[in-house]
Amino acid sequence: MKIAVQLSAVVLSLLVLGAHLLRAGGGCFVLPVLALLPLLFLRRPWVARTVQAVLVLGALEWIRTLVTLYQERVQEGQDYVRMVIILGAVTVVTFCSASVFQTEKLNRLYGLNDFDGPKA
Repeated sequence: MKIAVQLSAVVLSLLVLGAHLLRAGGGCFVLPVLALLPLLFLRRPWVARTVQAVLVLGALEWIRTLVTLYQERVQEGQDYVRMVIILGAVTVVTFCSASVFQTEKLNRLYGLNDFDGPKA
């Protein structure tokens, strides 16, 4: 898979997460999340690991949002199936976006395999 395709999933996930945080009242988190986008051009291991961590936290935020909205809709007797499917898909895409840094190409690109580990 091409690097641009892999990173496009990361960019999309960060943009959607930023929009969600803005709408949910977490405005102070929007700028740091969006600031990660230009950092993707830096080929440093810390960039990849930082973006991965943010995407995992973002996926957990999607799960929290899904559970909260599900409970609200059940309480109000509203339909919830479509919402669960959509937020479930967004959660999966966000988790998968975090995992693209584990691919061989992105490992090489960001120098993630350059670390030899602790010496015995």
